[in-house]
Amino acid sequence: MKLRLPGRRDDAETTPAESDDLTAQLVKAGTKGRPTPKRNEAQGRRQGPPPPPPTTRKEAYKRMRENQAAGRGAARAAAARGDEAYLPARDRGPERRLVRNVVDSRRNVASIFLIVVVLMLVAQFTPSLAVKTYSFAAWFGFFVLILIDCVVLARKIRRAVLERFPDTKAKMRGLAWYGISRSTMIRRWRFPKPEVALGAEV
Repeated sequence: MKLRLPGRRDDAETTPAESDDLTAQLVKAGTKGRPTPKRNEAQGRRQGPPPPPPTTRKEAYKRMRENQAAGRGAARAAAARGDEAYLPARDRGPERRLVRNVVDSRRNVASIFLIVVVLMLVAQFTPSLAVKTYSFAAWFGFFVLILIDCVVLARKIRRAVLERFPDTKAKMRGLAWYGISRSTMIRRWRFPKPEVALGAEV
């Protein structure tokens, strides 16, 4: 025979509503009234205690250089993607982005300039006079071809900028020179990296 205290019921006699209230109270007591932490905050806490402060000047300087190197790497990666916040002043602005797209969407004669220069130097070291003569003629013809292509590119840049930004205050000569200087670089070496494919409509 079980004794039952007055005003108290057995666990078996606890109603479902009271059980739910008890569970809610236990959960609330466990959280202590604090909001649920975000995932990144919880992960940050699980990473362990922060590293101890440097004990020597050399260690502090080394840690500072590592932090600066990491920051520069992230900034350079963002600039390579074309993020305006990280680009240098010469590459900022919608007009400059349009110029880059115009250059990157076409095959530029000047982009093989470095390759031709290397071949020209190799030819000049050969003992054959005929090779030197023909290489010089080819170099002269290539230089004329570059000039013609640069004129065509400058006109295309001017037309594209005026169509897209009729009220622009940017100087066309500066934009044209910006595009021509970019066209002299090999495509994979350009910075910021090309955002359009060859032959794409700009």
